[in-house]
Amino acid sequence: VQLQASGGGLVQVGGSLRLSCAASGRTFNSYVMGWFRQAPGKEREFVGAIKWNGGSTTYGNAVKGRFTISKNTATNTLYLQMNSLKLEDTAGYYCVAGRGLITSVVSDPTKYDYWGQGTLVTVSS
Repeated sequence: VQLQASGGGLVQVGGSLRLSCAASGRTFNSYVMGWFRQAPGKEREFVGAIKWNGGSTTYGNAVKGRFTISKNTATNTLYLQMNSLKLEDTAGYYCVAGRGLITSVVSDPTKYDYWGQGTLVTVSS
């Protein structure tokens, strides 16, 4: 399985950015896919997740109402639309895939089987 994240860059406070994650190597119908982020010197943080079959979503408290996860099952692509960006959103963003996860554990990074290489998002003032 390969997860290839892209779309990171430099954006001003209040701006928007969309990340993509191209997934390959297997079918993902039974998987949960999502995003984590990690800023320098900080712990890894859950951003959000989506069930590949059905599309239900879960978000971390820090991004609720600002970020939206979506998917294109035809192209096996995961998206993260980030709006109203804040300085504290600056981090490396990683897409992840985990098989058969239930909602109560989707925020646990140890439950995911596959991690992408990450894409850097920098929010400036």
